[in-house]
Amino acid sequence: MQKSYIIIAVVAVLVAARLGWRFYRHTHKAKENAAIGPLRKLAPWQRKLYTVWVMFTINFRRVFRDKTALFFTFMFPMIFLFVFGGIFGKQQSMSFSVAIINDSNSAYAKQFVAQAESSGQKMLKVDKSITTIAAADEKMSRGEIDATIELPASFGQMVKGKTTPTGQAIVHYTENNAQAAQTLTSVLQAQFEAMNSRLVTTVTPFTVVAKQTNTRSLSSFDYTFTGLLGFSILGMGIFGPMNVFPELKKMGILRRLHTTPLRVWQYFLSTMMGQAVVGLLSLSLMFVAAILIFHLKVVGNYAELGIFLIFGIVMILGIGLSLGGWAKNERQVAPLANIITFPMMFLSGTFFPRYLMPHWLQNITTYMPLTPVIDGSRLIATEGQHLINLGPQLGVMAIWTVVVYVIAFRVFRWE
Repeated sequence: MQKSYIIIAVVAVLVAARLGWRFYRHTHKAKENAAIGPLRKLAPWQRKLYTVWVMFTINFRRVFRDKTALFFTFMFPMIFLFVFGGIFGKQQSMSFSVAIINDSNSAYAKQFVAQAESSGQKMLKVDKSITTIAAADEKMSRGEIDATIELPASFGQMVKGKTTPTGQAIVHYTENNAQAAQTLTSVLQAQFEAMNSRLVTTVTPFTVVAKQTNTRSLSSFDYTFTGLLGFSILGMGIFGPMNVFPELKKMGILRRLHTTPLRVWQYFLSTMMGQAVVGLLSLSLMFVAAILIFHLKVVGNYAELGIFLIFGIVMILGIGLSLGGWAKNERQVAPLANIITFPMMFLSGTFFPRYLMPHWLQNITTYMPLTPVIDGSRLIATEGQHLINLGPQLGVMAIWTVVVYVIAFRVFRWE
């Protein structure tokens, strides 16, 4: 219920911000027009930067006027966040679906069954509808339960010549559930050893103790979230220009801009600025949702993380500018874009950890453009690393930035 309230609150804030912006622009438009006076003369370098600023504001406003762009920039990454957050957001505790067949009338057997069926423990999920071995075997064969715990009639009974009750529980399982049954047997054995220690005093020469280290480790959601950041940056940086540029060429807008004093570097710089601001807004929304709903813990510095993510957006955007600036239409750029993006999407650690890959493949994927973005953001967010500690990641990103923007300037077409 709390999560639903948070989701409603986030949506309400976004709607209120959108309406507030429109109201502000409407009420202040007259004042802005009235405030426009004679423009002072600008130096040549100031005119060039002013052109960049004008193009930046135009591109920035275009995003918020395009409902499709708003969806794929803000809502589409959020959909993936909620999907993967629902899967990995909660730490799953070990549990077993079992049936208990109690043939004993002893107090110990009744106590064991009562504890197993109590709501206070989460390890055993007992199917109370099963009362016979035959019924348990049928459900195990269909995979509805993991194992069956049988307590024989002698379980917990007193035996002549002994001062303590004895008994042996039997764990029935199928071939497909052998691993789960072995784990369950080890857990039950540990519980029975605790019961034995209360009944009989024994000396244990060898023991084991657990000791927590000070090293932080990644949770499943922490690992997945930084991958989702990379996925969001990949979508904004590549698919944005890839879809917009061919459309602008088809409509003749870029051809008309080419007749103005606007230069390619000014157009690229304004696009980079707009994508960086919009990207930070989108990623900030993802961070807010992840922290409030899925309890993401960010260890590192937010300012350093923001600077690093901006660098990642600018670098990935160069790939999108290269593809969109070269292509004449969407049909021409789509196959090449898929060839470039899909390997990064699945081999850079976006959804699957790279340490599961073969060693030779890990060495290759280390130098893919998206890999240092995901690895660096993960090191800052979850391990508290600083930018000065990310030399390898920043180095690979710097090289790719130079390469993709050299290509982008060479292949760009105004029409």
